[in-house]
Amino acid sequence: MKKALVAGALGVTGRTLVHHLTSLGDWEVIGLSRRRPEFQTTAQFIAVDLLNRSEVETRLSGLGDITHIFYAALQPAANFFDEVAPNLAMLTNIVETVESTSGKLRKVVLLEGAKFYGAHLGPYKTPAKETDLRHMPPNFYYNQEDYLVERSAGKAWSWAALRPSLICGFAVGNPMNMATVIAAYAALCKEMKLPFRFPGSAAGYHAIMEMTDAELLAKAIVWAGENDHCDGQAFNITNGDFNRWENLWPRLADFFKMEYAPPQHFPLTLFMSDKEPIWRSLVKKYGLLDYSFQEAASWPFGEAIFNLGYDVMADTTKSRRFGFHEWVDTEEMLLRLFTQFQQMRFIPT
Repeated sequence: MKKALVAGALGVTGRTLVHHLTSLGDWEVIGLSRRRPEFQTTAQFIAVDLLNRSEVETRLSGLGDITHIFYAALQPAANFFDEVAPNLAMLTNIVETVESTSGKLRKVVLLEGAKFYGAHLGPYKTPAKETDLRHMPPNFYYNQEDYLVERSAGKAWSWAALRPSLICGFAVGNPMNMATVIAAYAALCKEMKLPFRFPGSAAGYHAIMEMTDAELLAKAIVWAGENDHCDGQAFNITNGDFNRWENLWPRLADFFKMEYAPPQHFPLTLFMSDKEPIWRSLVKKYGLLDYSFQEAASWPFGEAIFNLGYDVMADTTKSRRFGFHEWVDTEEMLLRLFTQFQQMRFIPT
């Protein structure tokens, strides 16, 4: 049995990865999260503050021989400079604790993202390639990757890094999940008898964008973790297609059985700030899962993505060249996820 330690196990990536690993049958899975899982799973979950070194050592020291660390944890901060120290510390605490207690550690797979290329700063070189030069720091992904390069030198274990874009799946209380943002926004608009309008900028509506299905990403994480030829390599992992909101939005309106209307730019976070009573009434009226308005969607993240007025594109040639051939149609992915959300009663039908 391989033994995986999943950091950030209740985020959109970690949650899907836990489900995938347990379904494979040859993995023992341990999830790390501050919260407890609200779903049934055969995985063991440990509540731990990854920033607390002594707590990490206490909680993880008795886990035995961990073979893989899948690192999907994230500590948001108010600015780019303040992100570096906590995100590096969490990774350091886990790796060095496992390294000292497990003689069978083989691979650390680090989750990065399009932010590695400066997608958060403004227009950048597209399609982005893994060989592209770094932008002016700070960027905590650089610190994390440099740490793994240095720490693994001469050791029996190695590392790999994956760089997805706009991960979509199901997770609540997660700061970076467009699927739940769109679903919650549609449910609110429909309840208020409003048309389905794109709330971002005109440039954002027309720009090229890409997404990564959390299930596809989970498969890529296991692939990178199990294959030695991925050692010391970084890979862009996306669905493999490109789209624009202007193409997707009318299709989403059809799915939600709503009238489509042209985009109307407004500050999404501000306009959602008084909508919690409507969300609570939706939960009660339709017998939805009792997630709070704050858990259901991250409006600041949605607003940021809807207003990206430039192309976000990654070249995935390298991952295919190394043997990962999975792909997903983004439009089909979104419709599948929204159907799943309805079936699980996250949003009304």
